[in-house]
Amino acid sequence: MHAKKTRNMMWTFIFLSILSLNVCQAAAQENSTQKYYVKLKIDKNAIGNITELLRPFVDDTNLSVDDLKMTTECKEDSAGVKCSCKPNHRWSDDVCWSNKTCCGDSECTFPTNSDQMCVSVHSVAVSGSLTLGQNHSNCLRESTSEEYKKCNDTLFIEMKRVYSTIRGFVTLTITGYRIGSIIADFKMNIDDRVYSNDLIETTLKLSEFLPATLNLETAGFVRLYMPLTLVCYEKSVVLRCQSTEDLNVTPKWNLKRPDRIFDITSGTIADVAILGKRETNLTIREVSELWEGNYTCTYEQQRSLVTIVHKATGILDVSLLPNIYTSTQPPFVRCESERTVVKVTAKCEISKSSEPYEVTWTGDGILQKPLYKSQETIVYTAEKIMTCSPPLKPAELQCIFKNRCNQTRSGKITINFINVGEKFCEAEGDWYDTKADFTAELKCKHSAGVRLRYCSEDGEWEKEDSRCVITELYSALQQATIVDIGLGFEDQNVADVLSIFENTTNNTENINTFTNVNVSVHVLSTLDDKLESLNNESSTDYLLESSSNLLERSLNKSWMSPPPDISLTLAETYLSSLERLIKIANITGNNRKPNIEVDTCSDEEECKNSVFNVNVSLKHRGGGIVKTTGFKQLESYLPYDGEKKLNSIIVSTTTNESTDEVEITIDFPLRAPRPRHVELECVAWNTTNRRWSSDRCKWARAANEGRCTCTHLSSFAILLSKHPINVPGATEMTCVGLSVSIISLTLSLLIELVVWGDVVKTNTLHLRHTAHVNISVCLLVGNCCFLASVEPRDLSRVWCKTFTVLKHFCYLSMFFWMLCLSTTLLHQTLYLFHQVSRTKYLRFSMIVGYVCPLLIVFVTFLTNNSGGESSYYRTETCWLVYIGLMKGSIFTFVIPVGIIVFVNIFSMLVVIMKLLYHQENIDKSREKEKTAAKTVLRTVVFLTPVFGVTWIFGLAVLIVDLTSGTIAFIVNYVFIFMNAFQGLFILLTTCLGDRTTRDALLKRFKKKAVASTSNNIVKSASNVK
Repeated sequence: MHAKKTRNMMWTFIFLSILSLNVCQAAAQENSTQKYYVKLKIDKNAIGNITELLRPFVDDTNLSVDDLKMTTECKEDSAGVKCSCKPNHRWSDDVCWSNKTCCGDSECTFPTNSDQMCVSVHSVAVSGSLTLGQNHSNCLRESTSEEYKKCNDTLFIEMKRVYSTIRGFVTLTITGYRIGSIIADFKMNIDDRVYSNDLIETTLKLSEFLPATLNLETAGFVRLYMPLTLVCYEKSVVLRCQSTEDLNVTPKWNLKRPDRIFDITSGTIADVAILGKRETNLTIREVSELWEGNYTCTYEQQRSLVTIVHKATGILDVSLLPNIYTSTQPPFVRCESERTVVKVTAKCEISKSSEPYEVTWTGDGILQKPLYKSQETIVYTAEKIMTCSPPLKPAELQCIFKNRCNQTRSGKITINFINVGEKFCEAEGDWYDTKADFTAELKCKHSAGVRLRYCSEDGEWEKEDSRCVITELYSALQQATIVDIGLGFEDQNVADVLSIFENTTNNTENINTFTNVNVSVHVLSTLDDKLESLNNESSTDYLLESSSNLLERSLNKSWMSPPPDISLTLAETYLSSLERLIKIANITGNNRKPNIEVDTCSDEEECKNSVFNVNVSLKHRGGGIVKTTGFKQLESYLPYDGEKKLNSIIVSTTTNESTDEVEITIDFPLRAPRPRHVELECVAWNTTNRRWSSDRCKWARAANEGRCTCTHLSSFAILLSKHPINVPGATEMTCVGLSVSIISLTLSLLIELVVWGDVVKTNTLHLRHTAHVNISVCLLVGNCCFLASVEPRDLSRVWCKTFTVLKHFCYLSMFFWMLCLSTTLLHQTLYLFHQVSRTKYLRFSMIVGYVCPLLIVFVTFLTNNSGGESSYYRTETCWLVYIGLMKGSIFTFVIPVGIIVFVNIFSMLVVIMKLLYHQENIDKSREKEKTAAKTVLRTVVFLTPVFGVTWIFGLAVLIVDLTSGTIAFIVNYVFIFMNAFQGLFILLTTCLGDRTTRDALLKRFKKKAVASTSNNIVKSASNVK
């Protein structure tokens, strides 16, 4: 009988709802409620009589026992007390968190003296704070004073009076005051179904009565269903959140980790789905250490001075896998003899983790050692004894990490031998003995990455390749890779990344290595890959500032020294990434940084932007914002054809509308002046072919040498050719012409020598032939120098300068001798009876013909940097320098020549008029002088156009650029022809074309022929005798 009674005996937890009209002094129209929990140990048969049994405990007629419910039913056994929840009840969150098997309404076992109980599925826990007015702040300042006690009791009574009207009200507690006793924190429990609107209305009443601003946080309106089992690494998981009613607000998800709290949104890994008015799901496709932590599902309601946050929380336990860094000590086993024995310590290092890994080692003869923990890492070690007795083969070890899901990840370790007599690099500083043709590796200190150093086949250390990245920059890259996974709002994630990035790049000394610049560029490319828009203004400013920092001159070498395994240049990645980021960024107006400037325009007819003095005009577009970006220094880093070089900054223009029909005009300031006859090429960067392309771009030529016109949008620049345009056949024509001229001039001088005595009959003719001989000599020497320097590249600078001086002097002397000829002729024409002796004429002619040119050449040489290159002469031409109109040493030749040609023409006109006017009055005695004057005049008439027109075309050659097109080539061909064949013209006009010289030459040939015939007759007569 006793045993049966014991079996029927059980612990039963029941709660009573006692309804009272005056417990909390509620208004007559309102009922106050108070819940009491009673723990009874009764016989099972007495459960039906509980109400009658409890009635004697209620002696107040104003109170009544109402809604009596059983919450938990327990039975004693040898293990303790087994309890289960009654319908519409569940274990509390505290019980669930302390014991994962006691969640929901499952049966649980507790110690015999335990008071754990189930709560209503509708129970609500409220924690909140109310901000009081100034009338309460003074009395609540001193917690030990009577005034404080009075104010506290008054506030409690007022709050309880209002909140007790909510059915199922259990307890209310003021937990404390803060911030000058203005804010009161409290907790409240409601153990019955309550609607959010009732809670809001009740709280609004309290807010109006006190008055106060209230912020409440509830647990019970929202249920969060978490996985009951462990979540394995990189597996998918679904979290389900339900509200007890339609709260008319959009739910939010949060994840609390030790480092920070994240808002969860839909991204590449997380997906937030609203399934109805009361349910939302969070799907995580690849769970990793990033998603481990405490999850919260939140509904926030707000009305007037009341804000209520309904939330549910749950912990996601993820079974992790580590990233393993392996090493050995020593890295190479150096065998000094076959009897050498070395103890090698193998290490597997991972970041500190809460996962209790089961670590095992594979390999022969391994002795596992205790693990070592530091502040940030855990190191697992094992030892192996290595002997140098043959055969020597590399030893393979492996550390295997197994998590709670039995997933594994391993780190492989190879131990290599340095055999006896084998080449190796000896230890040096931090670097250990390393086998030849192997690369030593060291982990970077106080930064991310590794240091590498190759030991050559000859056993010589090569230069260290440091791939260390400063921690802040590495952190920025790591965060950039996860900006879009759904962990936090994307815009805020990007702003955080770019803020770190901007602060790091501000100090260029810290990032002045290729690896740091490479990681910096990869931050930009990663953001480019992940973002579809960039709307945050601060993010845009951070982006432009950090990108400008990367183009500082102090980072020059860091851009230009990539390791051999980098295929795409940093500049290419930088340009393409930043171009697209600027395109999707919310940028308006002009934004200028030291090395980057962005200008925008939204004019529908024609957009005009200006960046770093580059003017861009865009026509025929479909609307939208046009963004033009100028990049300083970047042109130095992009690859280009070896025959050309970039001669402008890079300018990128983008628009968010269709770009099928556009015409963009860009006016570039050139980095360096364009040399004459050197062609510029307007180009755009072709990302597909990774080169500059001139497709659909046109250069405005020399007339507007900085202007480009294109019919597409891209990144534009101007390329400068390293070599001038060549005139086809110019060298060949010059060589042939000069050769003919040299032969012709030589013949002219020989003819003068032969006929001198026969033709020089008067002073005037002496003048003419003397000038002719000197002109021929000067032109002969000048042409010889010209022919010798026809290929300037084959000459040294000394010879090039020498030939330039000689040509300058000889060609000037030639013209000055023509001046002597014309001025003397003019003198004799004007002063018929004033005869000049030959001696005086020669003296005058020598001074004018040689001293004047010599002085001009000497002064020009000294005043142009003592004959300096690009100042007095150019090595490309071995001739004088032309810079522009009236600029350059060439004008010390052109101006005297022009003056002489003008004087010659003037002299010709005067002499012709005089001869025509005085022709009838000249007596017979002056006939010879008249004939001689006509001969001289004819010489001047022939030579002046030949020399003058030739050098007029020569001046045109200097002025007209070969990039101008066909007209420039015609001018060059005419000048080459006339200049090269001047010697032939002299022979034809002044020698063979002069009747007196021709007659004298024929007479001399006839005399020789007669003399030869007479000698033959005499010889024949002698033979007859």
